[in-house]
Amino acid sequence: MNSITPLTKKGLERRVWSLSIPVLLFIFTQSVVLQSAEGFNCSQPNSVSLLSALKENVLNLSDIRPVQDPNQPVIIQLTFILYGILGVDEKAQLLTTLLWLNIEFQNEFAHWDPEECGRHKISVPRKSLWYPDIVINEATEANTGPETYYVYLYSDGTVSDWLSMRVVSSCNMDIYAFPFDTQNCSYAFNSYLHTADDIQLVLDDPIEAILEMTNNVMERKGEWILVNMSAYQNNKNSSNEWNYIYVHLILKRHPTLYVVNLLVPSCFLISLDLFSFALPPQNVDRSAFKMTLILGYTVFLLLMNDLLPVTGNTSSNSTLVCTVMVSLLSSDVFFSICLALMVASLLETIIITNVLHNSHDYSDVPRWVRFLVIDLLARLVCLSRKTPDDKATLSEKSVEAPPQRPDVTETELVHQEPFGSLQRELRAIRQHMEKSAATQQVSEDWIHIAQVVDRFLFFIYLIFISTSFITILVMWTSQ
Repeated sequence: MNSITPLTKKGLERRVWSLSIPVLLFIFTQSVVLQSAEGFNCSQPNSVSLLSALKENVLNLSDIRPVQDPNQPVIIQLTFILYGILGVDEKAQLLTTLLWLNIEFQNEFAHWDPEECGRHKISVPRKSLWYPDIVINEATEANTGPETYYVYLYSDGTVSDWLSMRVVSSCNMDIYAFPFDTQNCSYAFNSYLHTADDIQLVLDDPIEAILEMTNNVMERKGEWILVNMSAYQNNKNSSNEWNYIYVHLILKRHPTLYVVNLLVPSCFLISLDLFSFALPPQNVDRSAFKMTLILGYTVFLLLMNDLLPVTGNTSSNSTLVCTVMVSLLSSDVFFSICLALMVASLLETIIITNVLHNSHDYSDVPRWVRFLVIDLLARLVCLSRKTPDDKATLSEKSVEAPPQRPDVTETELVHQEPFGSLQRELRAIRQHMEKSAATQQVSEDWIHIAQVVDRFLFFIYLIFISTSFITILVMWTSQ
């Protein structure tokens, strides 16, 4: 029994000592925390003593979140100013902006008496303090804005930082209404690593105040202007979800450059094609003129290809009316319609020229073509049918041979033989003229059809150009 008792006491002493170490560490930690919560003292009221006290009590704790209770999140207050829209790349679907981002939060370890330490705030290196890992989810490149190295630390523990960020972010752009399009791009601010139980984001200023400050400082001489701004956040408090702040930017394009360099020249070229209908196709080679216009319009589109966006996505919830109105001015639809009208005009000219030169070889006009074109379409385009010339028409009565008496004798028939020969010749002449008149009537029908179709396409051109000009002017002046 005596040999066992000393070993048992030593074991108990080791166990007591091993249990006392965590207790001592906890007491030491709590004392440090309480001391930090109450604030630290400065030996002299100057910056040197304040910085020395910060190094001993605050700056050595940059690896942990600055909260007294580890179960409490750090509240990050965000605000920003959109200083400039540097560029919008429709081909790459990228938006480049310059942001002034302000981040504020409380460092519960940093408290001091301003009168004792001589200063209410001090600038310290950003890397010396704990700093939140706030990112913009849509950013596709690293921040290449001007680098800053210091933040302000206040006596109440507030850390305030202003960052200049050059943000290159992805943006799903709808350019179907180019060049009168409006884009909606978004930023999602969140912590890259910390979930909602560690970091929670709060928008410090109302979005209306941010928009007003942005409009006061942002340059508006570029191609894009900021029309509106909205924001909301998801209040996620669970430990497995992140806290976000979503900001939507509504951007509108200045259409002057594209109207002057794209739409107006295109309308001028299509107007020339319209006035080419005044050229008579039977005397002037109208098709050569139209081919020259098509070639010039194709070269024009190739030269202006850099000004045109590559793709245009139509929103799924667009209505039919909006689609019809916008389709006249979208980059691909408008120029495609212009080129299609030019090609259709050239094909129509080729057909009309063929009809004018070969109409006498055609068969009779079908009834449905006569009803559709000559009866209906001709009235629609106000092209009435020319009346035939009475002098050129040989009536059957004028060439009819005199009647022969039934009581004519053989001697009289001999004397009337020359008149019979004349009668046969007149009958042959009449048959020939009737055939010629019928052929001429068919030719005139086909020529009239060609003229009606030519004028109908002229009216289509006129309606399209008038609608395009009026719509462009209305949308241009309304910007």
